[in-house]
Amino acid sequence: MQQQFTRNKNGMWTDNETDVDYLNFSGVAETVAELVEQANARPISIGISGAWGVGKSSMIRLVQRELEGRDPQRKKFLFVTFNAWLYQGYDDARAALMDVIGGALQREAEDRKTGIDKTKEFLKRVRWSRVVKFTAAVGAVAAGLPPLTLVDAGLDAAKKLLAGTSASSDVNKLEGAARDVDGVSRAFLSPKEEYSPPQEINALRESFEAALKELQVTLIVLIDDLDRCLPETTISTLEAIRLFLFLPRTAFVLAADDQMIRHAVKRHFNGIDDELVTNYFDKLIQIAIRVPPLGTTEVRAYMMLLYVETSSLDVPVREKIRQATISQLRQSWQGKRVNLAFVQGLGESLPPELLTRLESADRLATIMAGASRIQGNPRLIKRFLNMLAIRMAIARAHGVTVDESIVTKLLLLERCAPPKAFSDLASDVMKSVDGRADSLQTYEEAIRSDKAAELPAPWNESFLQEWLALSPQLATEDLRGVLYISREHAPLITPEDRLSPAAAAVLEGLQDNPAMAGTATMKPRIADLAPPDRATIMQSLLLRARQERAWGAPDILTACLAIADADAAQAERLAAFLIQIPAAQLQPSIVPKVSGRLWTERVYSAWKNADGVSKPMKAAIKQTESQE
Repeated sequence: MQQQFTRNKNGMWTDNETDVDYLNFSGVAETVAELVEQANARPISIGISGAWGVGKSSMIRLVQRELEGRDPQRKKFLFVTFNAWLYQGYDDARAALMDVIGGALQREAEDRKTGIDKTKEFLKRVRWSRVVKFTAAVGAVAAGLPPLTLVDAGLDAAKKLLAGTSASSDVNKLEGAARDVDGVSRAFLSPKEEYSPPQEINALRESFEAALKELQVTLIVLIDDLDRCLPETTISTLEAIRLFLFLPRTAFVLAADDQMIRHAVKRHFNGIDDELVTNYFDKLIQIAIRVPPLGTTEVRAYMMLLYVETSSLDVPVREKIRQATISQLRQSWQGKRVNLAFVQGLGESLPPELLTRLESADRLATIMAGASRIQGNPRLIKRFLNMLAIRMAIARAHGVTVDESIVTKLLLLERCAPPKAFSDLASDVMKSVDGRADSLQTYEEAIRSDKAAELPAPWNESFLQEWLALSPQLATEDLRGVLYISREHAPLITPEDRLSPAAAAVLEGLQDNPAMAGTATMKPRIADLAPPDRATIMQSLLLRARQERAWGAPDILTACLAIADADAAQAERLAAFLIQIPAAQLQPSIVPKVSGRLWTERVYSAWKNADGVSKPMKAAIKQTESQE
């Protein structure tokens, strides 16, 4: 189903079909319209097939628009749109379709002031067949009985009579039910006529044919969403179609996934073989047309038009871009491409926000066309972009600053990759001190060095390798904000959430006043903590320490040293951190601050040998070493 390009106040695209071509479907719609027109009032049935969400409903709308354009006086064609799914569970789809057709003919006759009697005759027969449901009670009628299934009072009596177990009271009920049915029949049709299913079907078809002939119109029945129905509703609708098939001045256009229809037929007929299913299907559908799948160029064009049609551009400019895009797509077989350069080459001034989104569409098109869980499906693409809009709205509401391109890439991973890949990345981020997924650096480097085959599962899958190569690269990005707005799929559990109450109180105190770490009150509290709690606190302190740009003796260093002095493992983490401080940020006052510890000599050595270390810094190290 193509996008009806309207968005609600939250910036979401609605899920409505459209009769405006955004997927280069108009060529197929023109072909279908040509087939109907060339039939020249001869009966024809056309099936438009395709999987869920590929654009079948919009194709039907485009066919109707094309036929309406060939009949400007509205005299040749009469359109009836029927959605069997809407009647499922509420009405008999077969009877409902006949009723809809009858009602449409009656309104047309009244508008044209001709054929009124013929259409009334047809409508009476439709309603009579609906009352008696002769098509659903053939067994009872064939036995010479009235259609007692509609008469609750006589239902049990009829069953007993057929079974030979009836009593005199049951016979009385049966006679009363028969009189009721006879009274109903006389209200609809002449009491002189006799009825049987074959006669009634023939009479119904004849009255239908006569009404169309009188109106001099071709009835075009457009049936949608048949593949959404349960098998019983699907078969009921197909049987109603069969009733009117092959009558002059009729055209049936069905939009459905043919695999779902075949499944319904096979189930209804209790597992008949595939050949018989095909024969049944082929008798109903004379011409089968499959909605063409979208390639990378079509996906890119669709995404770009989604953004263009909801941009701040004036309507005439948006329509110009749409028409130019469709024209370019029709020449794609000649190597013509729809991309960012093409849209920019149309000579229109594009807003910066739109340019950013067009660039995103340009990058994502290949993977959106090939990803196994999207495969260029227009509805899934639209839902993906809707989810992206939701994530960005959540970010704005919570004051979280995130890059839309990064959100897009993470959402693609969440939507299309194996769940383990996303959960592993989220876990990696939550364990890091700076919100980075350290594993991504290894994976991205493997992709750049053509060593993708060496990646562990599931990162050795083709989709994930394409995802890793997709811009932007994420290894150096703080992904905590992006995961925060994705909490419905990745609960944000930070290491701090796992702290004991005592440890949480220590961390809060150190964050509020790092200098208090060296006090006599705080030192024993740190010493009493469990090692995992001290590791978590050090992780949080180092994250804050990375924000420092001048390393003399900042208060955060005091807090880190207090944890390191109480835990040898955390001392190693702090030493590794200090060694990595850029030489330009080191100041002499840090040297005596860290002196006197087992790891000090290693840190001093690294600082002295680092490029760019200042002379005062080296002098301070030399002086401190001489005093120890």
